[in-house]
Amino acid sequence: MATKSDNADSKPNNSKDPIVDTWAIRPCHLYKEEYDDCTSFKARFHQYFIFGKDTDCSQWLTDYQNCERYHQSNGNDVDAGTAVVKSEEERRRVRLRAHFANDTWQKRKEPPHDWASPLPDWMEKRNENTYLELKQKELSGQSASQGEERSLCTIM
Repeated sequence: MATKSDNADSKPNNSKDPIVDTWAIRPCHLYKEEYDDCTSFKARFHQYFIFGKDTDCSQWLTDYQNCERYHQSNGNDVDAGTAVVKSEEERRRVRLRAHFANDTWQKRKEPPHDWASPLPDWMEKRNENTYLELKQKELSGQSASQGEERSLCTIM
């Protein structure tokens, strides 16, 4: 069994890319789009409505500038790349904070034993001839019942 250090030794040492998590760096235009969206009139109205004040959007602009510097230098500007990766890690940590702080529910290690059991009869009957059931039959190659021509549209 290969250890972590064996795997690291088997990779070619690329001195050009010393940043560990370069996969976390998004395409640069996405940082600019996030900044533009964050500073738009609609977003500012939403921020004021939800939080009572404007949200600080400067990190998106900083990430965009660092991403551009990193990519324009073909990965040689390690400081800019590291700054973007650290920002992404912080963003991910904040997003998952509630998930890791959850002590109400016990996390599963495997799915329940009956997760794929058939639906009860009453539920099968309720879902009979719905659009989703007809599409599922069509996708699985079963012939849908052609007994009557029905429209799935509803006029309200």
